[in-house]
Amino acid sequence: MIGNRRLPIHFFQKRCFGDLSLRRTALYDFHVAQGGKLVDFGGWDMPVRYNDMGIADSTVHTRQNASIFDVSHMAQLRFWGDDRVKFLESLIVGSVKALKPNQTRYSLFTNDQGGVIDDTVVTRREDHLYVVVNAGRADVDIPYISGKLAESKMNCEMEVVQGRQLIAFQGPKAVNVLQTKTSFDLSTLKFFYLADMDVDGIPCQVSRSGYTGEDGFEVSMPTEHVQQFVECLMAHDEVKMAGLGARDALRLEAGLTLYGHELDETTTPVEADLVWVLGKRKERGGFPGFDVVKKQLAEGVTRKRIGLIGEKAPFRDGARVVNENGEDIGVVVSGSFSPCLKKPIGMAYLKPEYCIPGKIVNAVVRKKNLPVTVSAMPFVKKGYYQ
Repeated sequence: MIGNRRLPIHFFQKRCFGDLSLRRTALYDFHVAQGGKLVDFGGWDMPVRYNDMGIADSTVHTRQNASIFDVSHMAQLRFWGDDRVKFLESLIVGSVKALKPNQTRYSLFTNDQGGVIDDTVVTRREDHLYVVVNAGRADVDIPYISGKLAESKMNCEMEVVQGRQLIAFQGPKAVNVLQTKTSFDLSTLKFFYLADMDVDGIPCQVSRSGYTGEDGFEVSMPTEHVQQFVECLMAHDEVKMAGLGARDALRLEAGLTLYGHELDETTTPVEADLVWVLGKRKERGGFPGFDVVKKQLAEGVTRKRIGLIGEKAPFRDGARVVNENGEDIGVVVSGSFSPCLKKPIGMAYLKPEYCIPGKIVNAVVRKKNLPVTVSAMPFVKKGYYQ
């Protein structure tokens, strides 16, 4: 049952040897055999890296070749019934009705204060909606959605998908490798669209999407076939397994948000610089917290998400950001050393008047003020399929 998962306190938690309270994906034994270093991630025993390659090298490898990420800890949901579109649109900020068949959209669940309960991806299938939510938020999302569903009395049912695993296959060479395993013409699969196809004889649901800034795919398949699927891709020299460490470095370089860092229940889409997610609904509303969001759009906000680039010493999550007079102007929410840029990068929430690319501010590291440059994002040019 999803209800017994633990929520993450930190992004990574050290795993206690033999801790059987942690949940495992179907590839757990495979990760161990491949030399995966396992950590507690939101109550799941997940690989942060593998012995054959460090996090930095794995990040660069993904940008240049192709990597496999086990993301089966994320919750897959389906919504059925005549009112499924109407119901989901009552909870998320983006339009579902506007989606074409098999088109995917990034969106946000919001609360009555406009804060983000979770970010999600929604796909409009022929007879249902397919929704993926974060593993660490499933304990919150699923009861919340169930409660709203009961209140609505709409003709809609939610299914928590069982017996399927989810694999992300990312990088510029992913398409060529995957094409050797399927008769489906991948050149016809557009970015943020989904298709059903056989891969190495395995019935798969393949979405052209990902969390790295590179071209790639997220593939849902029956649990009994997941190791076969991974091994058929691993037979190619340009393909490596990658863990959560590289996944986090890649998403940070791409300027993508992570729940619990850039997003939480006190942060609105306007503050998070995600107004584009609202589309036309920023005028017509209809989602929780719209009045707050509408007011912020009209009057502005007191903080906003922006990028930062340093020179040498990395600045970490929670570091204060100050101006030339030492006055607090914000806080770093994600900070690390970019393996591809060879520089410290991060995202912060700053007062709007400081969110000007090229402006110099200071990150406080070990009581020292380190000059950092305010930057637009992404930090690394995205390689999505056009």
